[in-house]
Amino acid sequence: MQSNGRESEQGDWLAFSVSILGTFMATLDSGIVNTALPTIGLGFNAGLPQMQWVVACYFLVISCLLLLFGRMGDMYGRRRMYTVGFLAFASASALCGAAPSLSTLIAARVGQGVGAAMLMANSPGIIMAAFPGAKRGRALGMVGLTVALGSLSGPGLGGLIIQGFGWRSVFYVNVPLALAGVFMARRFLPRQQRLRDETLDLAGAALFAIGMVGLLLAMTRGHEWGWLSTPVLGSLCVAGAAFFGFWLWERRCAYPMLDLSLFRIWPFSSGNIVAFLAFVSMFSGAILMPFYLHGQQGLEPYATGLALSTLPLAMAVSAPLSGYLSERFNFATLTSIGLGVMAVGLTLLASLEAGSPLWRVYLGQMVLGIGVGAFMSPNNNSVLSSAPQDKVGLVGGVLALVRNVGMVTGIAVAITVFEGRQLQALSLGASPDEAFMAGFRTALGVGAGIAIIAGSLSLYRRKLFVQPREKLHSVVHKDAEPR
Repeated sequence: MQSNGRESEQGDWLAFSVSILGTFMATLDSGIVNTALPTIGLGFNAGLPQMQWVVACYFLVISCLLLLFGRMGDMYGRRRMYTVGFLAFASASALCGAAPSLSTLIAARVGQGVGAAMLMANSPGIIMAAFPGAKRGRALGMVGLTVALGSLSGPGLGGLIIQGFGWRSVFYVNVPLALAGVFMARRFLPRQQRLRDETLDLAGAALFAIGMVGLLLAMTRGHEWGWLSTPVLGSLCVAGAAFFGFWLWERRCAYPMLDLSLFRIWPFSSGNIVAFLAFVSMFSGAILMPFYLHGQQGLEPYATGLALSTLPLAMAVSAPLSGYLSERFNFATLTSIGLGVMAVGLTLLASLEAGSPLWRVYLGQMVLGIGVGAFMSPNNNSVLSSAPQDKVGLVGGVLALVRNVGMVTGIAVAITVFEGRQLQALSLGASPDEAFMAGFRTALGVGAGIAIIAGSLSLYRRKLFVQPREKLHSVVHKDAEPR
């Protein structure tokens, strides 16, 4: 019996390692590519507006497919979805590395997004099966930390790889990792019985994807086409109609892709709103910092990666500590403090000049990283603990969706503000470097303002977290139907 218990415990951690590998690889790739953007742009003779699609299309595809692939994992088995996800990611990564043109690279990034969505959507469900009971929340918290570290620690590794082997190598490095993931998924993940009495909500998935494409297309191209232009307004109208149709359909669908009753829980809804604003704020700097360090500081990719790695290193210290404190203090208090520290970090970065000493870059990145880590763990715990345990997998999918939409929005907001202020400065006679810095400071200042707004909302929701957990769950338990 003891041996069986040890084998069961080992199996839990082996399944957990598969989940962590998939989640970390999918999110790490985004951070690595951010560091490579200036070098890729030089190789293809492309500017920042074109290069943003290398990043934005990846998050766009993930955002459209997360809920669908999460539902497919419930129906067809997460072992199968994880295996296919690893294979798709490996194949698309190889195509990215061999891309002969920017358009080919963007198309291959779409394939990477498909594989990443399969991995991200099914990770929470794997953790649920591997860690029943009290350990589940702790494991899910570790997954949330892995996502954040993967997204933000890529620059350091990316700088090293680019410096030594060129930008194409940042994609090739994914191939052996993904193939190892295929082996681990087939070896360590348990088989899951197929739900033959349920159907896949393809209509809901199509409506949701159309809405996301319309919304994110308008956001990512609005600065170029004009926010009041016909294509942007048309995209927003399509998105609004699709989301309204999705809402109506999900209410009447027998097996909906998204359980809308979760949004009646205020801690769940407010936590996701605050998380969205936090990621918008965070990525206002993530897309621009590599260009500042490369163009204004004259750093090589290796040095750029080292400068950017300060943030995840600081986050790795603050996130576990904040997660520990969240067991003893109010969730919203900790998230508000974290968002306040994020605002300070972005303000420090926004005050940089072209010739600022590098210690100021390190300081700003470190303060921002401390704030991100302080916010992330308690906010994930608050959202996950606000829903019943039988819906934690769905909640994890919603968190991943909010995270990715926030990243895309942050990139769009940063580019729009940056280009608008840069053009204004150029029209007033500023030099290209002066115009760049004007746009850079304004974009990061806007990011700091968004962090302050998110912190204020977090303070507002503080009193709601003292309610008994049973009260928070009552509305979901009332509406939930047995499956």
